Amino acid sequence: MKKILFVLCLIFISLTITSCKKDEKTIVVGATASPHGEILQFARQYVEEKGYKLEIKIFEDYTTPNLSLEDGSIDANYFQHLPYLNSFNEANGTNLVSVAKIHYEPLALYGKNVSSLENAGKTIIIPNDDSNGSRALILLAENNLITLKDNVDLNGSITIYDVVDFKGYTIEQADASLIPNLYLSGNNGLLCVINGNYAIEASISIDTALIQESSNGHSANKYANILACKDEDKNSEKIQILVDVLTSEVVKNYISSTYKGAVLPL
Repeated sequence: MKKILFVLCLIFISLTITSCKKDEKTIVVGATASPHGEILQFARQYVEEKGYKLEIKIFEDYTTPNLSLEDGSIDANYFQHLPYLNSFNEANGTNLVSVAKIHYEPLALYGKNVSSLENAGKTIIIPNDDSNGSRALILLAENNLITLKDNVDLNGSITIYDVVDFKGYTIEQADASLIPNLYLSGNNGLLCVINGNYAIEASISIDTALIQESSNGHSANKYANILACKDEDKNSEKIQILVDVLTSEVVKNYISSTYKGAVLPL
């Protein structure tokens, strides 16, 4: 009986060691479905070439991926920009960090069934969250649709109270995830500022945008989508392999050819 128990213990220890070794060679990354999850799916083969397996966990919200990163359920996440990460850290007392800027999704203004601003209506719907709302107002101001205060801080929070001239437009706010449906179901001429990932998911082509953020502008650098991890893991082999693959020319070319301007590699 003792001999049987001893053998069983050896088997258990062997299986445990094998499992741990397998986990050590698996990189678990949390992401939203599009485009982040799609980019990771493409990158998987190149991660495997470096001796690691890539496991992708898809999340539907913007909070759980960071909570999962903090509790160790995942090794990294890829869905957010740095201002959002900074806000999360401040609100939750966490110390998650950015290790690389991967891509940029231009925020754009779309007009329902119109090809120019001259034919559009005077109602503009923009995101109601702090970071994307600020981006939307900067986009409108850069294209002379509104005028902001002279001393407004472009790196800070900007609200409609910072607008000194609406130039005849009425600005309404809604959850960023709901704006594509409001746009698609809205009246002709409705103007909506839509995030790149939500536009992709709703099959709204960037080619139909009336105006969009410049890849060389203020927002492109500030709101680049990042790969994030825990501070103590930023120099680990797993994270460095992810950075190398996601910033490689082959992944950059995939992003450029697949999304055709709706997502821009950095």
